Amino acid sequence: MPSEPFSLMIHGGAGQIREAGDPQTAGRYHAALHAVLEAGRERLARGDTALDTVEYCAARLEDNPLFNAGTGATLTRDGTVELDAAIMDGAALAAGAVAAVRGIANPIRLARAVLDDGEHVLLVADGAASFAREIGMPQVDEETLITPQRREQLERALCQGRVTLDHNEPAPGTIGAVARDRHGHLAAATSTGGMTGQRSGRVGDSPIPGAGVYADDATAAISATGHGEHFLRSVFARELADRVEYLGLSAAEALNASLQRLRERLAGYGGAIVIDRNGRCAAGTTTPRMLHGWIEHAGPSRTRIEPLILPPAR
Repeated sequence: MPSEPFSLMIHGGAGQIREAGDPQTAGRYHAALHAVLEAGRERLARGDTALDTVEYCAARLEDNPLFNAGTGATLTRDGTVELDAAIMDGAALAAGAVAAVRGIANPIRLARAVLDDGEHVLLVADGAASFAREIGMPQVDEETLITPQRREQLERALCQGRVTLDHNEPAPGTIGAVARDRHGHLAAATSTGGMTGQRSGRVGDSPIPGAGVYADDATAAISATGHGEHFLRSVFARELADRVEYLGLSAAEALNASLQRLRERLAGYGGAIVIDRNGRCAAGTTTPRMLHGWIEHAGPSRTRIEPLILPPAR
């Protein structure tokens, strides 16, 4: 197959993200996203697969305490770190996912191992931990994943009696990556620490193919971020992919329509990044801000905090 221009997108969460209004903090977000994009560019340019690239980019974002995944993830109301992640290969419609897993620094790599193993799609909690030990993936002290900011965030929420998603919460959320490689294959990855103060054992949309993550070479690669229950209830990612497949919409057209439906039907709070089968990139959100960046058709790396499509819900 002839080589084609690659495309890559990443995100670091959607919401109010009030702290991004500070130029110094905004600069840190832009720099972090730009560094991951350029590292991903290097891999796609040398011929790495979309699947390997989104795993790599997601792991880089998990390692950065600026974001809510891996190191720096939010805490449950019990003060623990429970991580969800999924990765999907658009060429084979293969997927691997883990949920409510503890003591793993890079849950996206464990999700990739589930995909490669091929026996199951989703492993949770103790079952995911057992699989990690079986394949020799190192476990880490959970304390190494917790930052002072996340402890303060939980304490503040508990003191205020607010232990569910707050749309005014300043911290960014879920991370994700989608890519189209030089052979035209698509892949998507999503990883998160969930919501501040969530119940132990709560699982959102991030590790669920068709909800918070999806990839199919025939349609698009999608990674969502926001209030997971909204994306679960709307089967958001698959619904968006269907718009590309059956209506012939572009990434931007399909995403805009799906976000409009999310907002109208569920007052849905969040956004997504999308690369369609032609390598076209789109990002949009119903929230005031979304941290994201993209490389379309091997062009320049661009990063953005404000939404590209939908304005904030009124």
